[in-house]
Amino acid sequence: MVIIAGHVVVEPQQRERYLADCVSVIEPARRAPGCLDFAVSADLVDAGRVNIFERWESLSAVEAFRSDGPSGAQRAVMLAASVAEYEVGAVRSLM
Repeated sequence: MVIIAGHVVVEPQQRERYLADCVSVIEPARRAPGCLDFAVSADLVDAGRVNIFERWESLSAVEAFRSDGPSGAQRAVMLAASVAEYEVGAVRSLM
């Protein structure tokens, strides 16, 4: 399993527009083979932070879906980003 997690920072007044633009990526990602979860959401504490969480069956599934990353319009409003990819060796269900 592969998890991609982190966040991007945008100007607070740009966040709702940024999130709306992400819908065009979220919908096809969730339909993609191997996608277990894909979420882009507003942070509840920081008005400029957007949280990223993806869970995929395999690295090959991520690579088959992934293009060049965020669109030019999305990159233009990003002030900072910290997103990483994790290969998971074991999973223990908590719920």
